[in-house]
Amino acid sequence: MTSQRARSTTGSPVPLPITRSLERLHARFRDLDEGAVADYIPELAKAKPEWFGICVATTDGRVYEVGDTRQPFTIQSISKPLVYGLALEDRGRDQVLAKIGVEPTGDAFNSISLEPGTGRPLNPMINAGAIAAASLVAGRSDEDRFHRILSTFSIYAGRQLGIDQAVYESERDTGHRNRAIGHMLRNFDIVGTHPDGPLDVYFKQCSIAVDCHALSMMAATLANGGVNPVTGERAVKSDTVTDMLSVMTTCGMYDYAGSWVYWVGMPAKSGVGGGILAVLPGQLGIAVFSPPLDERGNSVRGVAVCKELSRDFQLHFLRTARVSRSAVRAAYDISAVRSKRVRTEAERRVLSEEGRRARVFELHGDLVFAGVESAAAQVVESCAELPIVDLTRVTAIDDAAARMLLDLVLALGESGKSLLLVQGREQSRFLRYLQENLVDDRRRWLQVFEELDGALERAEDQLLAARGAPASDAASISLADHELCRGLAADAVAHLARLAKHCRFAAGEMILRKGDRADAFYLLVAGKVSVTIDLPSGRRQRVSTLSAGMTFGELAILNDAPRSADVRADSSTECFALSIEDFRALGGTRPDIKLVVLENLLRNASQTAARLTQEIAALAR
Repeated sequence: MTSQRARSTTGSPVPLPITRSLERLHARFRDLDEGAVADYIPELAKAKPEWFGICVATTDGRVYEVGDTRQPFTIQSISKPLVYGLALEDRGRDQVLAKIGVEPTGDAFNSISLEPGTGRPLNPMINAGAIAAASLVAGRSDEDRFHRILSTFSIYAGRQLGIDQAVYESERDTGHRNRAIGHMLRNFDIVGTHPDGPLDVYFKQCSIAVDCHALSMMAATLANGGVNPVTGERAVKSDTVTDMLSVMTTCGMYDYAGSWVYWVGMPAKSGVGGGILAVLPGQLGIAVFSPPLDERGNSVRGVAVCKELSRDFQLHFLRTARVSRSAVRAAYDISAVRSKRVRTEAERRVLSEEGRRARVFELHGDLVFAGVESAAAQVVESCAELPIVDLTRVTAIDDAAARMLLDLVLALGESGKSLLLVQGREQSRFLRYLQENLVDDRRRWLQVFEELDGALERAEDQLLAARGAPASDAASISLADHELCRGLAADAVAHLARLAKHCRFAAGEMILRKGDRADAFYLLVAGKVSVTIDLPSGRRQRVSTLSAGMTFGELAILNDAPRSADVRADSSTECFALSIEDFRALGGTRPDIKLVVLENLLRNASQTAARLTQEIAALAR
């Protein structure tokens, strides 16, 4: 028996959000003891009632699994839509429809539901229709026909499948009702040869051994238009998939088909071996394995799980939603895109080396299950130590997506990481949901920011702290150590100090206001200041944050235009203010000083331009 711990095939040590949901479902239903293992085929009676596995496979090739997902069992009637698809491709729709109808019966799987007068089976999901479909698969012999079936099933599963010989022999030796159906089909010329051949193919196709993992890949292949999402091999044409899913919707669950569509709302097929396969076109495939069956021949736990999955993740195919195929608009790390906090050269060097440890994921559109599943997988698979999820472009978050995002926070938190979340507008309900479900110590697993810039700065600070870099806003330097004085001799620095005015500002004090006369520029030697502008919306936008060793107001050197932004002290701040008049006079008194200062200003401007170009390139990918 396989582990009861949920697994995913992503290779990440952090469990993905959907695995947590599967674990909860498995724990909830594993003690459900209703139903009975099929015993009309003796070999099937040997199955253990406690076997229970759940798999979800996406059209992106991710597989999530919990429980006995590698326990072999026989595919049984789940083979019927797959063989029907082969018959359609080999004979064409008209020839197949002449032999097999597509009307639901409301009867059991082994009912003898033949069209009056023609003897045509009412659909390919009942045994009569499945035997007829097996006879229509192309091949020079019955052995060829079965080989074609087995080979195609293996493409669906993404690995080589085989037959369970003991189950085949048991089915063959006890299949008297099916033999009677076969002879009736021969009587009406639905089967054009002696029925023993098609019956043997049918017994073998039902005896193909699969497991829950393989079955989920089969479902995902159907969801992916007939192409296996992992191997890229095509099992069936996309047009044929439409026909297959249509009959699965109306007939796949026999006399439970109407209730299934009502409660679950996905094309599906069950088998008396305990398997259920369900398909959500374009998104995912579901497989559940549990041998105890209800009176209709459907897995009891399988039906219960599919109902809950459909409700929890809002998977019903008739549910209308503005679905974005991919919820991730952009993804990049902070070695390429930084906050508005201007860093020292030493800090920039550290962030260039360590920036890949923090990664931003910008989501957009209406968040529903499929988009968030893919986005959450990308967050986890990135292995970022500081993941940042930006929701500012998200227009709506449904309940299923909210649960997935909560599970993402929990999965990351339990692995020693926290999620930095940038909230969007109109998301107060979603944030309340997160806060209500993150109690006590779990609250530290989520950090919420109103703007991406704040999250970027927090991530940068954490990376710098991890490397032992001192906080630049706490640093205090001499004028000689300022980056604009790089290359100046001691007497030149002393000359500047005599010209400049030494200023001190308290935290929160306004230093410059937009519209003020630009009559000086400032060399920051202690503390931290922020440059901000007011947006038309009334919000204040940070342009940059500067610390010791940096300069602000330097555009006054180039023109006499009024100040274009506000500058406020974020902490107790010291700087040297050099008037534009005194700076220009240096051209006559100390041109050596003026030349060095201008060269340093030009170098800083060049570095800023290079950083912005790098950010634009990263965001444009």
